[in-house]
Formats: sequence, C-alpha cells, structure tokens
Amino acid sequence: MSRPKNQNYKGYGLSKGKEREQRASVRFKTTLMNTLLDVLRHRPGWVEVKDEGEWDFYWCDVSWLRENFDHTYMDEHVRISHFRNHYELTRKNYMVKNLKRFRKQLEREAGKLEAAKCDFFPKTFEMPCEYHLFVEEFRKNPGITWIMKPVARSQGKGIFLFRRLKDIMDWRKGTAGKKLASLEAQQARGAVNPPGSHDSKSSDDQKEEIPVENYVAQRYIENPYLIGGRKFDLRVYVLVMSYIPLRAWLYRDGFARFSNTRFTLSSIDDQYVHLTNVAVQKTSPDYHPKKGCKWMLQRFRQYLASKHGPEAVESLFSDMDNIFIKSLQSVQKVIISDKHCFELYGYDILIDQDLKPWLLEVNASPSLTASSQEDYELKTCLLEDTLHIVDMEARLTGREKRVGGFDLMWNDGPVSREEGVPDLSEMGNFVTNTHLGCINDRKKQLRQLFRSLQGQKKASG
Repeated sequence: MSRPKNQNYKGYGLSKGKEREQRASVRFKTTLMNTLLDVLRHRPGWVEVKDEGEWDFYWCDVSWLRENFDHTYMDEHVRISHFRNHYELTRKNYMVKNLKRFRKQLEREAGKLEAAKCDFFPKTFEMPCEYHLFVEEFRKNPGITWIMKPVARSQGKGIFLFRRLKDIMDWRKGTAGKKLASLEAQQARGAVNPPGSHDSKSSDDQKEEIPVENYVAQRYIENPYLIGGRKFDLRVYVLVMSYIPLRAWLYRDGFARFSNTRFTLSSIDDQYVHLTNVAVQKTSPDYHPKKGCKWMLQRFRQYLASKHGPEAVESLFSDMDNIFIKSLQSVQKVIISDKHCFELYGYDILIDQDLKPWLLEVNASPSLTASSQEDYELKTCLLEDTLHIVDMEARLTGREKRVGGFDLMWNDGPVSREEGVPDLSEMGNFVTNTHLGCINDRKKQLRQLFRSLQGQKKASG
C-alpha cells in the first residue's frame, strides 16, 4: 500500500516497507507510566518511540483515539489498544441501552427464555433524560436503595446512594437543573436516530457537546454476598481481538476487591462500606497498603467451593461466562470492528447471596497500576500474555485455544474445552473453554507453545 497523498493524514508502520513476518523489531508507543511501560520495555526486540516517531504498536489512551483515529493511516501490521467507539460498551448508559436493545432482539428472534439470559444488570435509568420513567419506578417500590453513577467517570468518583426522591431532586436542581432544558431540546432534535443506533460520530460529538453531566440511576443490590461481613466485587479481564467475527479470550486470573468496612444498609452515605474501588478504599483510615483489600480469583473460587460445593461454583462461573459473551454480542453490530484494534476490558461483577452474578460495568482502561506486589505480578503476566495474543512478532498459527493465562472462549461461536468436540452448545457434553479462577500454569504452557511453534516452523522450513 502506498502512503495516502492527503497531507491531513499521518501514516504509521510505513517506514520499513517490509512484510510483518520480516520485522526484526517492533516500535511501540504509550503514554501510560505504570506496569504496562515495564512490560513493553522488557519485551525482546521492542523499541520505544517518543513524540512523533513512527510506531507499529500504540497502547493509546481514549482521548488520543477520539482526536486522531479518523485521521491516521495505518499499515497492515499496525495495532492500537482500543476500538474506535469502545464507549458503546464502556459508558454505563450506552452499555445498558445496548443490552436492553439486545434483550428485545433476542426475545423477538429466540423467545423469552433466551432473552432472560440477558437479565444480569440491575434496573437502570439514564438521567436526566429518563427522569420521569425513573420516578414512576421509584414510586412503585418505596423504601428500596438506589445508586447514582456518572456515566463517564471511574474510580468511584461522583457516586452516591439514596432512598428519598428529595435527594434526586436536589441532584437534579444542582447538577442538571439549569441545563436540563438544553439537553431535552438536543435529544428531541436527535430523535431521528433511534437510541440503539448511535453512529460513531454523533455519539462522540454528543459526548463532547452535552453540557450536563449524565448519570445512571440503578437499583442498588441490597443483598450482596459477603465474606467476613464485607462487600466485594470481582475484576475479570476479557481480551477482544475482533468483533466481526467475535473473537474473545478470558484471563484465568483476576481478583475480588473488598471494602474495608463491614456491610450495613443503615449507613448509605459511607463510601467505605458500599464502594469497593481501590481508589476509594485506599483513602480509608484503616487501609493496610501491604495487605491491600484484594483476593486472587483462585483463592475466591476455592473459598466458594468449600462453602457451597463445586457444582454451585461451576454454575456461578458459567453464569459469568454468559455475561461476558452476551454483553459483547450486544455491541457486536455497533462497534466499528477495525483489524488494527484490540481491547483489554476490565469487567466488574457483583455476586449476590443467591450466587447470582450482576454486571456493574465494563472498563475500557482497567487500571494497570499495581496496588501490591501480588497485583504487580498479576498485571505483568496479564499484559505479557495480551501481547503474545496481539502477536506483533507473527509467531502464532491463529488456531491456538490457549496462550499463557488466556483461554479462547468465543471464536465466531462457543469454543469447546475438549479437543475434537464440535462447537455446538446444544450438545449435552459441551463444556465451554473457560478456566476463570483455575490454576494458571502460564509459564509452562508458554514454553510448550513456543517450542511446538518453533518445531512446526523448522519442519515447514
């Protein structure tokens, strides 16, 4: 491919003009100064590029993407770390909108039983545009607890719990009141586009132009599963290499994030009780920086198995697999699937006392900063294995079902754990290829994988 003549375009990956297989080194760029930078700098044959230098691989932030993606020419082999309109899944309001639309579609096409598989997110309203619908629902169930979250913030910022309509009235007057009219007028103008069909430009432009901070009001899960009397949620990592066809990997390790304070519904204003974000918990007076407030998923899985038995745990983890797949399918048709893009998502899952998992949110930029030595090791291995799958070195065959700590769970259809079993989920003996919270012997697996790939290369050479 020749470089485009349009001078507004920047070209990347063009200078060597070699095929991907012949590339001796990979030029990388990132703005993140954390575990990721350590991993990239230690990767053999990878060279860091500063400022405007040409690159082959860019772990970019979403603001770069918004400003540059549409004006950047990328050579065949170039890779970047986000899909163009990632926010369809990672902004709380769009995620819920897409899931609601997908559930209706499933009900039409496959019936109510299949649609019920999408019932894994709490009742949610976008504010202020669904304020009147919310009030109607609120009055049907007096006395229950709701949680308000800004749609585009992270680390627990701006979140509060409430039980009285007065609290939301105050929020509406304070945060949204003066600008509500302009928002409603803008939405009326945009009524031509149905809510599930944001095209990438209007969504992004809307995000920049709306003067009021949008929130979601969500029914608070009042019966969370507690360990030691404390609430927690799970952080799970899913790597998507393509949306069309959908190709998704699930990482074996992750962690449970605990609150520092025992759970109670009598003090809904105490963030240390209700928000498990590390950014919130580490400001708690009794936070222990060395211990942190995390359990590895392996420990969590073993704990549950000892309390409830292996079958209940298998069922719970299978329900979580369903969350990952259904949520990705809900945005499959709206995400711009570009072959240069991949995305490492951080899923936040809450489990209730009935061992039902709930999807709280999906993060496009899960924190890669370590809060403890154990956390640093997990994130280092996670990122190394992500780079193995992105495969800038062109070592993989594309037929792998496991790479390091990642297992291929969906490849244009469910992937079977057993070799040689056709991928038909209706089959009674079908077991999906996921091992969340199981033993992660990644080093041994990688040694075997790369040894066998070298052997294949020699044989074919």
